[in-house]
Amino acid sequence: MGKAIFKIIIGLVIGAGLWVGTMALEFPPVFRWMFFAYAILGTVVFLVLDAPSMKPLSGMKALGAVIVFYIVLCIVYIAGASLWPQYDPEDEKGKIEKILKPKRAATEQGKADELIARAKALDEQAKALAERIKALGGDQAPAAQTGGTPGATASTAASGDVLKIGEEQWQLQECYNCHKLKGEGGKKRGPELDNIGSLLSVDDIKLKIVDPKSWMAEGFEKEFEKGKMPDKYKDLMEEKDIVALATWLGTFKNASVNTPKPIKKK
Repeated sequence: MGKAIFKIIIGLVIGAGLWVGTMALEFPPVFRWMFFAYAILGTVVFLVLDAPSMKPLSGMKALGAVIVFYIVLCIVYIAGASLWPQYDPEDEKGKIEKILKPKRAATEQGKADELIARAKALDEQAKALAERIKALGGDQAPAAQTGGTPGATASTAASGDVLKIGEEQWQLQECYNCHKLKGEGGKKRGPELDNIGSLLSVDDIKLKIVDPKSWMAEGFEKEFEKGKMPDKYKDLMEEKDIVALATWLGTFKNASVNTPKPIKKK
């Protein structure tokens, strides 16, 4: 009897040690209980080793004992498994979100900073263009008065200035990122525009710039549905810049380039 008590005390001490150790390592409670249960199970095994031998069973008694043993074993395993942390998709999503949230926030902040910087740069360029246009407008009046045909001279100068501004807007708004023109630019997100002046009027081109959903290029249905062309230029550009860009694009009438047929959507 004394030997059995000693083994029980040893088992409890080991179980308590495992409990304290797992607690120090911040194991979940279910794992602490599991380690403690293993210590108690070991103690029971050692106690059984000292128990007197059972009488041999045979026949139905032996079969019943095996069945009872397996029933008890199954109940213990099922009950023990139910105490383990169960897989919960929502819980896993929460864990993933907790990991990704700071990274996503940092990425979005980086994008916001980049957009702000680009907006400031575009604003500075727009101001510079406005000053340039103002200066050009001031020089036209005297020039018109000195020539033999002042009306024609002023009209030619004004037309040249508009086309120049239109080309500058093409570069400033980075239209070449999606459209190919004169063999340059384009990433197949938008149609080539070398013959756009033969297919659309200046007013139609202007409408497409301010309202991308007004026209769709044949063969670019998926890009149209996904809204690849952003609806931002009506806010980024002044009216005169939009007109200048549309007028400049309207001069491209190279029929040898297969510019897709525009389809009216609005």
